[in-house]
Amino acid sequence: MTRALYTSATGLSAMQFYTDVIANNLANVNTTGFKRSRTHFEDLLYQTLHLAGTPSSVSTQVPSGVQVGHGTNVVSTEKIFTQGSFRLTENQFNVAIEGGGFFQIQLPDGSMAYSRDGSFERDSNGQIVTHSGFILQPPVTIAPDAVNVEINAEGVVTQQMPDGTLQQAGQIQLTNFINPAGLQSLGSNTFRETAASGPAITGNPGQNGTGYLRQGYVEISNVNVAEELIDLIVAQRAYEVNSKSIQTQDSILATASNLKR
Repeated sequence: MTRALYTSATGLSAMQFYTDVIANNLANVNTTGFKRSRTHFEDLLYQTLHLAGTPSSVSTQVPSGVQVGHGTNVVSTEKIFTQGSFRLTENQFNVAIEGGGFFQIQLPDGSMAYSRDGSFERDSNGQIVTHSGFILQPPVTIAPDAVNVEINAEGVVTQQMPDGTLQQAGQIQLTNFINPAGLQSLGSNTFRETAASGPAITGNPGQNGTGYLRQGYVEISNVNVAEELIDLIVAQRAYEVNSKSIQTQDSILATASNLKR
């Protein structure tokens, strides 16, 4: 008799998790390079009371069985790597990826991470780094007296010196993955390679399925606020009906309890 209580509880838990994911999407609507998450659900174990196809007589069988489910569960949260819009910054160190791929970032522990956030700056050593100070890989170092820096679509970084000469300062490379949705989010706009993502495939922009670079722009979040608000309403209503299911079952239990009085 209490099966519905536990089943509805799984619905409440799943909808709470769903709203947590939506809240994170909305919170990062202005985060550079952020990719929204999508929640996937699965139904839980079924109890079979009467198996479909069971003989009902010598020459007949029942066309359908009797099964009852035990609720729902969150099976995964998938990152959606659709292209975000571009915002003009006019910062010569800002770079947006038009197409697929990730920038390679070296973390303080020496491991590699990957990011779509191209809002780079120059540190005290002249190296191109993220806002968190993580170094872009392969390293690109700008001379202290460089008067202008140009980054073309293929990632070639050229610096103009005070005497007007041009020097190549480095080559920005991009990394792609067979399954980007399998990357692990680390925070700070970075991801880490996992067994699910497949190995990193690195090359110059335009190779291995990667896009091209656009200097002076950054890619903004791909969160659609209207869509997230609709999902939030759906999650809220689903939470309410699961709560109502618990209330109904409680009322039934109360009625059954009062029968012996």
